[in-house]
Amino acid sequence: MSHFNWTLDTGTNYHILRTGCYPYMKYHCSRREVQDLSLEDKFFRVLKVINLGLPMLFYGLAAIRLISHTEIVHVSETVKVPIYFLYAEDKGARF
Repeated sequence: MSHFNWTLDTGTNYHILRTGCYPYMKYHCSRREVQDLSLEDKFFRVLKVINLGLPMLFYGLAAIRLISHTEIVHVSETVKVPIYFLYAEDKGARF
């Protein structure tokens, strides 16, 4: 899925917009009310098929050089997942 709702146990909902950009996953997350995103999801999927995913491939390859910030997410005591960002997150941001 490219555009979907992600609701937490607390009831807070986020709209997730994501796409693959080899070798990474690019995403945007916005805190918003639950909406039917099926039309947008299909639209983004069609765009990916039409352009054969080439723009995101090139974006991902360029990101290898552009990434300047990494954070480690501890999934469990033994599993650590690195998350890569083009720049550091603003920890004081409202959302």
